[in-house]
Amino acid sequence: MNPTTGKRSNEELANAFNARYKGTYHVEVEWIMETEEEYRQNLKRLNVTDALPAVITDLRMLPSFYQMMIKEERLLNLAPFLFSDEEWMERIEPVVLDGCMESEEEIYLAPISTAAFSCSGMFWNQELFAQAGISEFPVTWSEFWDCCERLSARGITPLALHTEGTAWAPMLAATAELADTEDGAAFMKQFFPESYQNANGIQLAETLKRLFQYTTADAMHTDFDVAFTNFFSGKAAMIPNGYWMIEQIPEEQKEKIRFSAFPGNKLVSSTETFGWAVVSGYPKDVQKGAVEFLKFRTYFNQKEKQQLIESGKESDNPTTRDYIQTFLNNPQIVPNYQVKWNSILQEETLGDSLPELVKGKITTQEFLEKMDESILQFQKEQ
Repeated sequence: MNPTTGKRSNEELANAFNARYKGTYHVEVEWIMETEEEYRQNLKRLNVTDALPAVITDLRMLPSFYQMMIKEERLLNLAPFLFSDEEWMERIEPVVLDGCMESEEEIYLAPISTAAFSCSGMFWNQELFAQAGISEFPVTWSEFWDCCERLSARGITPLALHTEGTAWAPMLAATAELADTEDGAAFMKQFFPESYQNANGIQLAETLKRLFQYTTADAMHTDFDVAFTNFFSGKAAMIPNGYWMIEQIPEEQKEKIRFSAFPGNKLVSSTETFGWAVVSGYPKDVQKGAVEFLKFRTYFNQKEKQQLIESGKESDNPTTRDYIQTFLNNPQIVPNYQVKWNSILQEETLGDSLPELVKGKITTQEFLEKMDESILQFQKEQ
């Protein structure tokens, strides 16, 4: 449910498509009251019973299941439809299309139009920055660490972080910093890396340790909601997160919360997580209608982007204006580790081992070994 409009997710999209194609196509939607995790688990069950709907949403948030679906030819290859449709292709940002491509001849996730609604950067408290004599967000990582030192020197905790879940906030910052080099950026594009015991893994671990030197005492063994509360209660000056948090900013704080790209003009986003797929087992006429629906979704998303930019530039919310300006400033898009790395590493290893790394109970090498152990465990479970 969208708290702003009061409508169910994608209800406007479905209604707009049915109105546009009345008499030709009609999308039937089964509205479900499930959490995202419950929905994803149900996809696996529906696949076993051959009861999947014609269009699958959010499939890319289950990387191994998605790959299995491709291997078993359960998904329709959309590349021929996309590449033969110039109008459709023109509506898609290159970074979005690139994220959805398996190869030059294979696309199983219909791209949305834009990355505008999926980017993460750094939210920061302008008042706390001002207390430390800082007027602008740092543009290089060297300046960022200096900023942390200056905040600390004034008794201000620089960062709101956590370790549970997938260690979302610190991992956003650490992976953005990793992508500051050409080799690191290439590493972030790898799907299921074979090992973390390399220069990139070392840099990632060292950055994580350094980030936790500048956070709150309760950052260990806690979820993102603790980091969220620490930031909006004024206990920390910065928190990494995405566009969606703008709507969650308390009314009384809207004038002092700002948004910036990570140093080096980087935003973290994986637009393929918004790609929807067509199940191949349906009759050709259903497949054709499903493809037309996904094409319409790209068009609909492009209109949403235009509305966001037009309204955002005139918004009385400085965070919204910051976000629009940042997105339009040609940032480097860093892939989200959550759709690149194995689930055991994210959901278990980081929560268990990151606190040990930060507290000095294990070395960087031991931390990387545990990351590699997650790879072996994940492969066995597949």
